[in-house]
Amino acid sequence: MSDRTAPGGDTARRTPTAQQPARRSLTERLQDTMSNAAQEHRANAATGSPRGRRASRASGRQPRRARLRLTRIDPWSVMKTSFLLSVAFGVVTFVAIFMVWSVLGAAGVWDSINSAVASIVEGDSGNSSFDVTDYVGMSRVLGFTLIVSVIDVILLTAIATLTAFLYNLAAALLGGIEVTLAEDEK
Repeated sequence: MSDRTAPGGDTARRTPTAQQPARRSLTERLQDTMSNAAQEHRANAATGSPRGRRASRASGRQPRRARLRLTRIDPWSVMKTSFLLSVAFGVVTFVAIFMVWSVLGAAGVWDSINSAVASIVEGDSGNSSFDVTDYVGMSRVLGFTLIVSVIDVILLTAIATLTAFLYNLAAALLGGIEVTLAEDEK
């Protein structure tokens, strides 16, 4: 047994001593890397430090760039987002129509239209039964606006979801849209 261990023991003893300088250099390299990273972190954290991000950009290093490809759009997320945006658009439309019709009513536009039509149709008799608000009154216009807004919500949601499906089919064939992103050069 001593014959076996002696040769193996010699090589086993020589191997760690031969590898020890390599391990020290690896350890030293790791320590240097960690200390450099800590110094860089401290320099980036300091507001007035000259070794910040701007100093490294000025030293000639180009901003990092990443080329990405948009290969799939989730139709479910497109449907949810387009539904919420189209509902918001419908609410804005409804409120805008309400405001416009309220301002027109407060300004007396409807009364002016009624008197103009009465003077044209009946002359000076003044017995007019015509009222423009019977045709374009607040309740009729807001009802029509509500119906159009609901139809728009349904159509816009369906069209956006269908567009996501069509994009996914086209991206499967052609590879999708390629986008290049870059860091700011501050």
